[in-house]
Amino acid sequence: MPAGQGDVKQKGAMSHTTETGRRDRSSRVSDREILRLAVPAFGALVAEPLFLLTDSVIVGHLPDPALGALGLAGTVLAALVGLCVFLAYGTTAAVARQLGSGNLAQAMRRGIDGLWLAAVIGVTISAVCWPLAPSIVHVFGAEGTLATLAVTYLRVSLFGVPAMLLVLAGTGVLRGLQDTRTPLVISVSAFTLNALLNAWFVLGLGWGIAGSAAGTVIAQVLSAAVYLVLVVRAARRHGTSLRPDPAGLRSAGGAGFALFIRTVSLQATLLITASLATRMGDAQIEAHTIAARIWTFLAFAHDSIAIAGQAIIGRTLGAGDTAATRAATTRMVTWGIGCGVVFGIAIVLLRPVIPGIFDADQAVAAELASVLWLVALFQPIAGVVFVLDGVLIGAGDQRYLAWAQLAATLAFLPFALLAGSLFALWIAFGVWMAARALTLGTRAYGTAWMVTGAGTPATADRGSGA
Repeated sequence: MPAGQGDVKQKGAMSHTTETGRRDRSSRVSDREILRLAVPAFGALVAEPLFLLTDSVIVGHLPDPALGALGLAGTVLAALVGLCVFLAYGTTAAVARQLGSGNLAQAMRRGIDGLWLAAVIGVTISAVCWPLAPSIVHVFGAEGTLATLAVTYLRVSLFGVPAMLLVLAGTGVLRGLQDTRTPLVISVSAFTLNALLNAWFVLGLGWGIAGSAAGTVIAQVLSAAVYLVLVVRAARRHGTSLRPDPAGLRSAGGAGFALFIRTVSLQATLLITASLATRMGDAQIEAHTIAARIWTFLAFAHDSIAIAGQAIIGRTLGAGDTAATRAATTRMVTWGIGCGVVFGIAIVLLRPVIPGIFDADQAVAAELASVLWLVALFQPIAGVVFVLDGVLIGAGDQRYLAWAQLAATLAFLPFALLAGSLFALWIAFGVWMAARALTLGTRAYGTAWMVTGAGTPATADRGSGA
């Protein structure tokens, strides 16, 4: 045997053994790993709405209409930031895929691209919306003191929008690196700081509603700074440039645009449902609001499994392990259905006392009693939809998700527009969820989305000329 040939074969065998071992380990995506990612993600998701809740409690001590102004401006901000949630989802999938392929430098490159994209979008939103704040508030019908206070809160808060979007992108980077605990710690810390600053600025210094906005902005900026420090340190550790990469920004922007369309379509469905419920009467919109709050809270639990799906699926496909991808998908769908069944049973058992918890009057309670049956019934479907949504986001299948969401909205509209009661409107909502389950389930059952390595279904389509 020539000198050195045995070493080459031995190294090759060791490499093969290492690769096989890595795939064997990744094929065993356990319940423990799913929970390791999902539970902290749930905590972070729950912490987010607590920002506005804390602000509401503190601003509630101010004379009217300060609380109404906070609610109006907060709705605008939530809509703006909610439409940019693709910064977290798209970054998670891109980073996780590169992590799975073993290329940590490229994983951090995707993370840096996501942060630059967040900064550009955040500054643009702030610059465009600041002078338009009075017009935006006017669209909601606010006038007089209410409008003045809402504009004040909105304009101060807009200075924090770039930081809010950087937090989304930074969260996506850490999730892609299979870390959901650090975002939870940052979220809880930011929530605590926000509460302390708001109490000090509003009640201690007497800054009014502007103080509430300022306290939240400071908490957001510091949160963004923590994410930047963490990501920049990791990027330098792996030799990744911190400069913006035009090609990377275009790629992140393209993936983000598809997720943006998906999110717009999703939000449109929710807004149409609320609008139609409002037209039905006071009792109907109050009952719908309560049902929607319950739905949203349970959605956090479903979404936490979806976030785990984004991270795990991106990693397993990046590693080229389709067996682990399929097994993890099946396991997480099972978790989604199981959680849905448990949530549904809980709603049925609590149905007699829920109206009292929300201090609903007799008319609202009567409307709510029938709708809660549907909220319970749809929970297992919601479990499937949220999980598969996360799985396909993790796979980078954004274009399909955009079209699927549009199709589901079109299926929903005829039933919603013909609904003559709140019960019928929630039936239409169920049609929307069923359409999402059908489109996502059909896709997940096939293999077109299971593109391995550094590519995604979208890049595979471009490569084939599709």
